Amino acid sequence: MLLSKVLGVIVIARNGDRYNYYQDPNTYSAADTETTALGEVESHQLGALLRSTYLQSSSPSYIHGMRSDVVDNSEIKVRVKAGVEGTVVFDSAIAVLQGLFPPNPNNKIVLANETTVVAPLGGYQYVPVETVEPGNDRSLESWTNCPAFEKHIKNFYGSEEFKSKAKDAQPFFKGVKDYVFGRPTTLENIWNIYDFINTELTHNKTYAHRLPPTYIEQARALANFHENGVFSDKEINGIGNIAGRTILHTILTSLERIAFNGDPLQFLLLETTYQPFISLFHQTGITAEHPELKGIPNYASALVIELRRGSPPDLRDFVRVRFRNGTSDSFKDLHVFGHHADIPVTEFIYRAENAAITSNRQWKEACDAKSFTMDILGKATGGQVHGVLSGVLAFTFFLGLFVITKFVKRSRERARQARLRLEGDESLNVHAPATEKRRLI
Repeated sequence: MLLSKVLGVIVIARNGDRYNYYQDPNTYSAADTETTALGEVESHQLGALLRSTYLQSSSPSYIHGMRSDVVDNSEIKVRVKAGVEGTVVFDSAIAVLQGLFPPNPNNKIVLANETTVVAPLGGYQYVPVETVEPGNDRSLESWTNCPAFEKHIKNFYGSEEFKSKAKDAQPFFKGVKDYVFGRPTTLENIWNIYDFINTELTHNKTYAHRLPPTYIEQARALANFHENGVFSDKEINGIGNIAGRTILHTILTSLERIAFNGDPLQFLLLETTYQPFISLFHQTGITAEHPELKGIPNYASALVIELRRGSPPDLRDFVRVRFRNGTSDSFKDLHVFGHHADIPVTEFIYRAENAAITSNRQWKEACDAKSFTMDILGKATGGQVHGVLSGVLAFTFFLGLFVITKFVKRSRERARQARLRLEGDESLNVHAPATEKRRLI
């Protein structure tokens, strides 16, 4: 399949570096955070690499027929996760696009008076971005406000494997207490411990000089164990794979669009956080051959799903999956569903489609969330949302009652005034004009 032609790609990219980010160990609701200049550079480098790989005609992976100088917005679609950690993901998406389509002086227009106007910043290219709010669309953030997923987390914490790992990690937790400043040193909270240490080690020179050797490696290994257990499942359609199940629908429908000759789409960018990577690696069987991928992908990682058309005599369409873990690695081929080469797109869709969640209604059923009210950012609990909703409904009711009362009073006043009589006889002309009579005859 070395001579196959790339018809289009789907890129799933993780956000770049950011400041410390807290996630609730039981619900995965989260606090706000901000991106850093380092994170923007990481994402920009990813965009530049994607450009050299897929948009340069000299590249063996060049997307056949896709315009590379000035962006054609019909050929590219960008969807960005806008839930928790959302501003960081959005900033990362913009940085990726800046590397993918850098400023070009050909991004210009000639006016009627023959004046040539070049876009700002030497031809900066503005690519439309669709933000995906979990209150409207659960495809990019499906694990928050999901009761069944919270039950899955609780079961994982109660498993013998988890208890054994927590016991083995006690020496680390005792030693790290002085370096996490009051944060709970438990295996349940290991994500927040690791994220704090990693953030401080990157941005705080004093902290970096004080942290004992191997602490970051131990924290990362435990966090990988934790997140891999939370965001995976034994079954492809298990609730632990909820992050992969919702993004799968977008992947499969986009593959069909790219394969259809009448659809101009050739490049889909899904900018998100780390959770879907873990689920997808398990769902597609990648972790069976690459156990090192059982964990958190690095900042600015990218999973690329290429749609390729075979060479004669086999002109079928195939899927090739490639992964780049952070900024230090290059893209490497990964094989899915037990294949050791490219997989026919028809088989890929057949193997994956039954696990895909295709709508918010189906998400609610999978999450057992029939009586649960979603909030927009996935931060409030069900009771909090219910209280707010009740208050809004009560306010709306009384406001409506007030408006109706005012309307009735005004109507009665107008009717009373209409019944007043002026001095003298009143006459009402009921005779239609002659022209009107002739028209009615």
